[in-house]
Amino acid sequence: MREDFIAYEGPEYTIEWYFDDRGKSKVQEYYEDLSPERKKKIMNLFKLLANIGEICNEEKFRNEGDQIYAFKPLPDRFFCFFFDDSKVIVTNAYEKKTMKLSPREKEKALKVKDEYIKRCKAGRYYD
Repeated sequence: MREDFIAYEGPEYTIEWYFDDRGKSKVQEYYEDLSPERKKKIMNLFKLLANIGEICNEEKFRNEGDQIYAFKPLPDRFFCFFFDDSKVIVTNAYEKKTMKLSPREKEKALKVKDEYIKRCKAGRYYD
C-alpha cells in the first residue's frame, strides 16, 4: 500500500484518504490546504478514533446514516466510512457554513464508498 493513503495509523483503526482511479485525493488536498490549526483539529480526531476505537462526543464525530460518519472539527466536516473492521476511509470534506448537513456532500461520500468497495472487490484499488 502506498504511504500517502494513510492519514493516521493506530492500534484500533487505520485512517486512510480516499484516492480516485487516477490516483488523486481531493479530500487529502482539502486537508493539505487547511491552516495548521485546522489540520491539528482533524488530526486529533483521527488519532482519537484510531488509538481508542471510538469518539463518544457527537459534536466531534457522528453517524450521518447510511453507514456514513462525519468527523466534525469546526468549521470542517470530513465524511468517512468503516471498512474491513480495521480501516476508516475518509471520502470528502467541506467547510460547513450552515446549521444543516449538506445533502450533496453526503451523496458524494456514498458515491465514493460504493466506488471504493467495487474497486477493492475487483482488486483495483491498492495498485
